[in-house]
Amino acid sequence: MQYVIIAKDAEDGEALNRRLAARADHVSYSDEAVKRGEQIIGAALLDREGDMRGSVMIVDFENEAALKDWLDNEAYVRGQVWKDIDILPCRIGPSFNHCLLKRA
Repeated sequence: MQYVIIAKDAEDGEALNRRLAARADHVSYSDEAVKRGEQIIGAALLDREGDMRGSVMIVDFENEAALKDWLDNEAYVRGQVWKDIDILPCRIGPSFNHCLLKRA
């Protein structure tokens, strides 16, 4: 099932530093999820100054338990970067099927 994840960063004075410290692990984890066909797209959410303040992703997991396992190991979750995480079921429209990786 496909899901949209909208994750907003914590707003304390160290949130951006935690994000930057966890960024390499976050990107690596996302790269592996893309290779497995689990992450379709991701982007940083920016404030008016262009600083990262959250993330948005579309992911594809067999079930909610698999999504939860993946999310529990996400660097921004483990590093307490994300404060509020909204997860919404979705379906990629047919015009964007080329974005989907066929699973083996």
